[in-house]
Amino acid sequence: MQEIYKKALLALILLVAANALMVSFFTYQSYRSLSLLPWAGDGVRLEAAGWTDSGMGGTSIVRIHDDQPDKLRFDMKLTKAVAFPFATADLMLIDATGQHVLANWSRYTSITFLAKCTPSNSMVFSVTTFDEKISKKADFQTYRVPATYFSCNKKGVPVSLDLTRLTLPDWWLNKMKLDMSSQGYALDKVAKISFGANLNSSPDVDSQVEISELVLHGRDYHAFAWMAVALLASWAVFAVWFFRAHSRALVASVATSLRKDVPMAAYRQLTLEPYKDKEKAGLLKYIATNYTDADLVLESVVTATGINRTKVNDLLKSELGMTFTGYLNKLRLTEAARLLSENNGAAILEIAYSVGYANVSYFNKLFKEEYGCTPKVFRSISGQQSAPVEGFPAQSAADSPA
Repeated sequence: MQEIYKKALLALILLVAANALMVSFFTYQSYRSLSLLPWAGDGVRLEAAGWTDSGMGGTSIVRIHDDQPDKLRFDMKLTKAVAFPFATADLMLIDATGQHVLANWSRYTSITFLAKCTPSNSMVFSVTTFDEKISKKADFQTYRVPATYFSCNKKGVPVSLDLTRLTLPDWWLNKMKLDMSSQGYALDKVAKISFGANLNSSPDVDSQVEISELVLHGRDYHAFAWMAVALLASWAVFAVWFFRAHSRALVASVATSLRKDVPMAAYRQLTLEPYKDKEKAGLLKYIATNYTDADLVLESVVTATGINRTKVNDLLKSELGMTFTGYLNKLRLTEAARLLSENNGAAILEIAYSVGYANVSYFNKLFKEEYGCTPKVFRSISGQQSAPVEGFPAQSAADSPA
């Protein structure tokens, strides 16, 4: 049994190590990212374009530089020719035919980029999303435009924005005649993203802006579901293996214990064959005849045989290598094992009493220490064996002929 426990411990250590690697792998796989510059979408591209207040009579300017595909570079100037001036550089999703398309970015929760601008400025980032209830196709003024602010300077500012916590501007809600609390939006139909000046930007100032390292980030929680399945499966396999290996080892251990008990004094030396040492013969005969008596104790043996207490133990140790108590328990438990394997109809309580144990709990404890399993499990295991253990006696020492 010790060998199976050693193997189980080694397997458990390897399993824990494998689980740790598995958790690391699935955790890594759960992180999703999509680089927007340069865009690598199949059949779809990001097209940079400027959008200003010129349609409303404004004079703000945006000029796009498209010489570097991994960066969005543009010049802009915000003017106060209208009440709500704006100037933005858009990255629009376009298909192979030049038509606007919508992208599902619902799996992404944040966006990061490096923002450089001269002079230093506070700018607006927005996502233009299509709303089935109120938006009209290709009319971006009817699309929801949740936005937030970020800072930039000449050296470059690393920016990380939470895409789930953007805010719809008041002017758009007023324009669409929506309540100010109508802040909901979805990222499953994104038409474009924009970078531009805000109302607090300095007017009539020529600015140069560069956006690079533009990446979407998200988590795929399906990976954790697969991780849970993989972990449960690995532990289930370990549990099945351990149960089977333990059962096989227990059966082998019980069989070995039974074979060791075959030559026990209870069934070989205590056949009451003549002993040259009459004192020793008398002692062994008395114990072999009375070991099933629940009241049998060392003092009663001393009284019955006339051998003093110390000599009883000395004789048993020299002959069998056991003390009186150890030998008495060995006799009783060996007989109990025989009865359990041969008599399925007898109750365990009945067998315990028949071999000299008045306390069944104590019997169960001693039996488990001797055979590595409870009497109930022992009976089940012995019943699984195709034949009785070779040489295991069919009768107890007490029944041996005198």
